[in-house]
Amino acid sequence: MTETEAALRTLAHNVRAARTRAGLSLDELGRRAKVSKGALVALERAQGNPNFATLVRLADTLGASVSALMEGRSEERVRVVSAATVMPLWKGERGSEARLMLTTSGPAATEVWRWMLEPGEEYPSHPHQAGVVETVNVTAGQMVLVVNGTEHPVEAGQTATFDADAPHTYRGSGTETCHLIMTVHLPPGPA
Repeated sequence: MTETEAALRTLAHNVRAARTRAGLSLDELGRRAKVSKGALVALERAQGNPNFATLVRLADTLGASVSALMEGRSEERVRVVSAATVMPLWKGERGSEARLMLTTSGPAATEVWRWMLEPGEEYPSHPHQAGVVETVNVTAGQMVLVVNGTEHPVEAGQTATFDADAPHTYRGSGTETCHLIMTVHLPPGPA
């Protein structure tokens, strides 16, 4: 079994288990997450290839983190993750990318992301469930954080935080690649 096949099987198992725990049918999950029933059936059979936006909508709808849907249980007390071992969940046409490094465990999980944004390239995100808070720490370069239509420039050495239940976009700005660490703080609930 390849690494991709193993990851799809884990994702299929975790989505099915989270859907069952939530007491949702395939139809109801699809309606709430705005994902077709056919795509959900394929996903739960480890035959799908969901994009990043679909994973985020499913996670939000199921009250879970994206990585909780993608990862098996960790038996280790300490996890050390190298960016080189984590596949990007989003890649832009100009070379931008986003990698979900890990998610903390517990009733109120936090996702830790590494982003690279090329100047002028952007990633628009749909609103998350109520209670989700995002924090962006720019370590190099510049970006523009757009929340609910309002632009907020953020540059190296600055950190911004916002309630992520509104439409938001991350856009590289300036002349060099923007590097940032983003955390997504999820409200307490099932993982």
